[in-house]
Amino acid sequence: MKGYWKRDDATEQMIDKSGWLHTGDIGKLDSDGYLMITDRKKDIIVLANGKNVAPQPIETVLKDAPLVSEIILLGDKSGTVSALVVPNFDLLKRWAKEHGMADSTVEELAASPEARKAVKEQIDQHSGDLADFEKIRRIALLHRALSIEDGELTPTHKVRRKVVQEKYGHLLD
Repeated sequence: MKGYWKRDDATEQMIDKSGWLHTGDIGKLDSDGYLMITDRKKDIIVLANGKNVAPQPIETVLKDAPLVSEIILLGDKSGTVSALVVPNFDLLKRWAKEHGMADSTVEELAASPEARKAVKEQIDQHSGDLADFEKIRRIALLHRALSIEDGELTPTHKVRRKVVQEKYGHLLD
């Protein structure tokens, strides 16, 4: 690419003086020399202590927890990493039935300290390989999935982290 049409300012941000294109992607080379894109530079969480946390690889691992359908890590300029969790509602309702909360609505379960504790325990079980500063310290459960219509996801279903932080960050306070 030579640049953006009639947008010199955008071209200067994207292409350096040596001609290198800066996409904003973060990646790593695998053992065979293939480049794997792992995150976006703009999504990196910088903790108050200066540690950088790449959220997407951690989110991918934590989605293996059965009660977790979607997880969004937050914590920029904070002392710790927190997460907003969209539970697997089918399994959460089954869990609620087993724990005497069968009549609870999804909203009630999302607000329930017991449900939050159960989800957090599963997250902790899947966090064994994370560095201590990458581990989730606080979570909040959302009562619905994120959506494109509400501006929380892009059309390609990527999380708009800043929008989600603005809408739901108060749940982690």
